[in-house]
Amino acid sequence: MTIPTRTLGTTGPQVSALGLGCMGMSALYGEADRAESIATIHAALEAGVTLLDTGDFYAMGHNELLIGEALRAAPAARREQALTSVKFGALRDPAGGWSGYDGRPAAVKNFAAYSLQRLGVDHIDVYRIARVDPGVPIEETVGAIAELVEQGYVRHIGLSEVGADTIRRAAATAPIADVQLEYALITRGIEDRILPVTRELGISVTAYGVLSRGLISGHFTTDRQLGATDFRAHSPRFQGENLQHNLTLVEQLRKLAEQKGVSVAQLAIAWVLSRGEDIVPLVGARTRERLAESLGALDVVLDAADLAAIEAAVPADSAVGDRYPSAMMQHLDSEH
Repeated sequence: MTIPTRTLGTTGPQVSALGLGCMGMSALYGEADRAESIATIHAALEAGVTLLDTGDFYAMGHNELLIGEALRAAPAARREQALTSVKFGALRDPAGGWSGYDGRPAAVKNFAAYSLQRLGVDHIDVYRIARVDPGVPIEETVGAIAELVEQGYVRHIGLSEVGADTIRRAAATAPIADVQLEYALITRGIEDRILPVTRELGISVTAYGVLSRGLISGHFTTDRQLGATDFRAHSPRFQGENLQHNLTLVEQLRKLAEQKGVSVAQLAIAWVLSRGEDIVPLVGARTRERLAESLGALDVVLDAADLAAIEAAVPADSAVGDRYPSAMMQHLDSEH
């Protein structure tokens, strides 16, 4: 398989049309096997995936160390093709709790220094604050990343979970290559205000949660037992009647997938791919099996009739339940 490429905005790098989101290999979705995680990263690189997405706060640095280990063990040619996308700014405590976000310029540079060391690289390809620090103007945070670009420690500036107004302010400060946002068949809030602005400004979107944390993967069932540290155990979309309703949408999607001879996950990923060349889906595969399934979405062609059928089966706003618990929703600038 040859993976097509897409370019991150007008200022960013050329990347594979699917990126690998590595968070689940370290945190928030239950136990993961380290050896299998590294093997999955290697399989992704071997298949032609170039974009590896992480955050310095994923299991307090564990995820960056994991990626660094995988890159060191990869063949030189594969290691050189890898592009790192790193989120920073989330504050944690020893018990794993969350304490807000820090976007002060000095903190930006401090976070970057540790990420470079953990990843074992001399530069980060796309660097972005995970959520806006309400106490620091976005111009100051982006300005600090711009200084890191000038110094060669960062190649491109990104944003994450920001609204239309913040995107405009950031882009007026320095060139922005990409905004990372949750976007999926059942998570389409960015379509009204945010996508028009990114497209006007020539900024791409890396879409995370394209399978809604496994909810629309076709593999999630009502009897699935979630551990206390699994994010989904506290996510409104996975609770009680919300889950029952949302899984009925998945069954509607399954009928369409079976008609095309593909999996539910492949159809859901292909839908995101169809939304525009400026959108790069991040797949959160934690195993080589799930990675192979996700890559199969690149071969799925959706025509106008397919897209209309998907829209009829799973209309916008048809899912129930917020995408984050209420305490976390308040940090999402993209919701405003």
